[in-house]
Amino acid sequence: MTLHVNTGKTRGAVLDEAHVGHITGAFGTILQHDTGPRRNWRHRLLTLFAILGPGLIVMVGDNDAGAFATYGQAGQTYGTTLLWTLALLIPVLYVNQEMVLRLGAVTGVGHARLIFERFGKFWGAFSIIDLFLLNALTIVTEFIGIALALDYLGLDKTMGVVVAAGLIMAAVSTGNFRRFERFAMVLIFASFLPVPIYCMVHPPLAQVARDFVIPQLPVGGKPSDMWLLIIGIVGTTVAPWQLFFQQSYVVDKRITRRSIKYERLDLWIGIAFVIIGGVAIMAFTAATFAGKTEFGNFTDAGGIAAGLGKYVGKAAGVMFAIALIDAALIGAAAVSLSTAYAIGDVFSARHSLHRKVTDAKGFYAVYFLLIAISAAVVLTPGSPLGALTLAVQVLAGVLLPSATVFLLLLSNDKPVLGPWVNPRWLNYFTGGVIAVLVLLSIILTASVLFPDATNEQVILGILGGGGVVALIIALVTMALSQNGGNREPAENAAAARILRHTWRMPPLEQLPPAKLSLAAKIWMGVLRAYLVLAGGLVLVRIVTLALHG
Repeated sequence: MTLHVNTGKTRGAVLDEAHVGHITGAFGTILQHDTGPRRNWRHRLLTLFAILGPGLIVMVGDNDAGAFATYGQAGQTYGTTLLWTLALLIPVLYVNQEMVLRLGAVTGVGHARLIFERFGKFWGAFSIIDLFLLNALTIVTEFIGIALALDYLGLDKTMGVVVAAGLIMAAVSTGNFRRFERFAMVLIFASFLPVPIYCMVHPPLAQVARDFVIPQLPVGGKPSDMWLLIIGIVGTTVAPWQLFFQQSYVVDKRITRRSIKYERLDLWIGIAFVIIGGVAIMAFTAATFAGKTEFGNFTDAGGIAAGLGKYVGKAAGVMFAIALIDAALIGAAAVSLSTAYAIGDVFSARHSLHRKVTDAKGFYAVYFLLIAISAAVVLTPGSPLGALTLAVQVLAGVLLPSATVFLLLLSNDKPVLGPWVNPRWLNYFTGGVIAVLVLLSIILTASVLFPDATNEQVILGILGGGGVVALIIALVTMALSQNGGNREPAENAAAARILRHTWRMPPLEQLPPAKLSLAAKIWMGVLRAYLVLAGGLVLVRIVTLALHG
């Protein structure tokens, strides 16, 4: 393994020397200079086991306490009619996370630092502030989940939250990357607990399968509330912190471009985990409360555990509570790490799980501070915990378009990725995803400003009109792209494939300035201004819900 081969120098763009060396994963080791081909299935399987981690952790970490509450609310309120949202999110999950794993493996630098370097301090600071605020709120929801589960189990909430916070801190601060990853894998295996609960409840499989593949909207209910929940599902399944975490974790695990195909498989396995878990929660919640007085009257994840214990059996309720604690632990660890990695990236401080606390004080200080403050908020009497859980997922859905815009721009930055830049079809797909996310944000904004007037006709009008505008923009973009001479000759494409085996991003100071067109700068400014408005309205809604109980 070499750090930097395309400029003839011995160092790459890595910001922390601990990011270079052997891959020491939970299930195996790959030596730094082991570049030999894997010629049989045994060697390929051993390599996959060593690489496993970034995709699994980021995906299972996404099925956190907030996800349990959001999926459970969807099932308890609308049955299984919103299962199709999870199916539609599968390609979005893969495309977004594949771009960041490619960026991490090829550049050796975290997501936050690349944004600062390529788009300037203003946009970089804006992105980091978004990430920090949203992550802090998200970690609070993790401890809310722990507190609710402890209440159901009849355990002391204060002591349990303190112990959980201490466990999360201890698992990360050993100075041993493999030790943390093995801790995370134990939590990942425990995340399968919703599956036996599903088997105990045994929802109608045919209906679950049909609702998973056939999009439909629930009959009855307030359209603005329904769309708020749909945006919450999007926000909890595809969250901005995932982009920052996986890219930095790939770098910290020392994965380079020669292992990208194994890391892509790791990602697919993680996506399978998150979708199976989400479907199970929504389905068994729908079946448990169907025809009961609690249907349509969601309270929180603790109410789901109580309902399972009441209608299915004590074992089901206890298993759900344990699964909720497990989800909150891995979620809190991953979200806190994404923030600590980002701060370390921005300030070029040491930021690696290979380092002990005394060797990376700033990195661990950010991590510990987030955990401690979030735990303290949950234990503070009178905190508006009930209003916070779904609102955080909605806020994540609102902020996701801007995060995806920067991801798309970085994935097309040739000085950064060289021959690893996005193919054209991926740009079109990601542009379509951004358009859908913006439309969902517009619907959210309308539902906050005019909750009584945002009916089904208005929502369909926004979707239809926005779809037409997005299609026109896509057609114009395609025409300009074809007329601009962007097609590469076949011999250049072949050369790019060969160069992929040796390409490594040069040191950051050697990169030429990023080139952004005036139109791109204008649209980025408009998008940011809108997201400030939409995010502000979500915060207003949080405060309003909290004040009115």
